[in-house]
Amino acid sequence: MTTDKSAATPWSVVWITGASTGIGRELALRLARDGARVAISARSADKLTEVAALSSNIRAFPCDVTVPAAVAKTLESIEADLGALDLAVLNAGVWHPMGGADYDLAKATESMTVNYFGVINALAPVMKGMAARGAGQIAIIASVAGYRGLPKAAAYGPTKAALINLAETLYPEMRAKGVKITIVNPGFVESPMTAINDFPMPFIVTSEDAAARIHTGLTRDKFEVVFPRRMAILMKLLRIIRYKQFFRIAGRL
Repeated sequence: MTTDKSAATPWSVVWITGASTGIGRELALRLARDGARVAISARSADKLTEVAALSSNIRAFPCDVTVPAAVAKTLESIEADLGALDLAVLNAGVWHPMGGADYDLAKATESMTVNYFGVINALAPVMKGMAARGAGQIAIIASVAGYRGLPKAAAYGPTKAALINLAETLYPEMRAKGVKITIVNPGFVESPMTAINDFPMPFIVTSEDAAARIHTGLTRDKFEVVFPRRMAILMKLLRIIRYKQFFRIAGRL
């Protein structure tokens, strides 16, 4: 274990869900190096312990985000041990590639349970506490896949679209209460989740690169953090073109 010295950081206490691998893990390590006290959560206690062993600024709080009572209790434990949250990064998620021909109800249900309800189970108590204090930031990790319906994203895309819509809905009201909502929309990121893909992933970035971009983006006064740039431009264009054009492009994909 290393002992981290405090560095300039806008957050003292951070909670990251889905932090055992991928973006969550790398962001936890980056924030800990900057001097933040970072609470990490996921279902895998063993993997969390491995991450926490890498920095004295990281504490493991195993939690199943699909169980509201467990999430609320975990938040209470974090704030009792580390203090009130300055930043919550709601990152837990699963990816099941599928279309219409291989649509799997159980996997689709799991996707919504983890990716959407797993976020709002934490979002509700975090917002309540931050609004009462009149300060804090909440980062919701969605995806450019939430912009429009894409091949293989029949289970995943709707969950991310729901998160984008939710963040847009909450932003003005929570901003007025002193709480900042940030939506994070990455493109393809190298991680255990995307390792199962058997199709080309354009403009893919590493988890380390993604964490760096998220870290930088969260320090800026912007509603959306989206990357990589080329993927963002492509997806935003697809978001505004007519259905006839979009379906022609999607059919080719």
